[in-house]
Amino acid sequence: MTTTPPADPILSAPPLALGAMSFGTTIAEDDAFALLDGYVAAGGVWIDTADCYAFWSDEAGRGGASELLLGRWLAARPGVRERVRIATKVGCEPLYPGSYPESSEGLAPEVVRRVAAQSLERMGIDHIDLFWAHRDDRAADLAQTVDAFAGLVDDGVIGRWGYSNTALWRVERAAAHARAQGITGPSAIQLRYTYVQPRPFVRDHDHDHRFGWITDEVLDYAASNPGVDLWAYTPLLYGAYDRPDRQISDAFTHPGTTRRLAVLDEVARELGATRSEVVLAWLVGGDPVVRPVAGVSSLAQVEAALSGVRLTLPPEMRERLDAPW
Repeated sequence: MTTTPPADPILSAPPLALGAMSFGTTIAEDDAFALLDGYVAAGGVWIDTADCYAFWSDEAGRGGASELLLGRWLAARPGVRERVRIATKVGCEPLYPGSYPESSEGLAPEVVRRVAAQSLERMGIDHIDLFWAHRDDRAADLAQTVDAFAGLVDDGVIGRWGYSNTALWRVERAAAHARAQGITGPSAIQLRYTYVQPRPFVRDHDHDHRFGWITDEVLDYAASNPGVDLWAYTPLLYGAYDRPDRQISDAFTHPGTTRRLAVLDEVARELGATRSEVVLAWLVGGDPVVRPVAGVSSLAQVEAALSGVRLTLPPEMRERLDAPW
């Protein structure tokens, strides 16, 4: 008798990461536990955090609350570690309270190794599934930084590593060094991305990340390099697609946004979905796939985000959504 092996829950998981940035600071522990439980119960796998989260909401101006909360949640849920994948970051923790963005820990090799060990201890885990360079550090030697990340892969401390908020030419230079040395290079990129697009050269003053956007060049890079995953933070613009009390940033004020929002309204109405659900479906249904990182504060938002990434857009609707500029 031949039996079919069960599907790998990781491969079949919805392409949505749960953002844990505010867990343990503005989102209290009981509420964060409920959000994590609800996300995992619904089939979610990836949890995205950082060593610096959320220093701006901490009375002492230090990060670590999110990782520490995740550690307590994992300890309170025996067996759940095998069901989830953890992504965390290094590079943006202030050197001292109030020093960010001018001074942060950066990406020197000794810092990369120290923070990886610190994150393991905080979360009570033996490996990090995906370790991000949170932002570029031009003061650090790029080759040495790549060597440090690759060494962590070789040691089994991390599974993969990638770049966030970094110019694409720097990502490729890091990848070229890794190829030349025969070591593990970056295989993921996390930047801001959503359905509407900012005007060229506009920098959102809510972020100091000059190269924090997914551009057409980044999409082409990922599509041309199999194995490179794209992740998108702030995919729903802090709720501005559906909440009248939230405004889309001035960075997006141009005629193309007006036309795109009009088509988004039409498609959402025809599907009986929210604009946010359609945006998430558009992100994960493209080529390349873009994995959204959802920052949530209620179980209803978890359910809505999962509903969005599980929504399949008919080809005709996707063509309409892609067309207007």
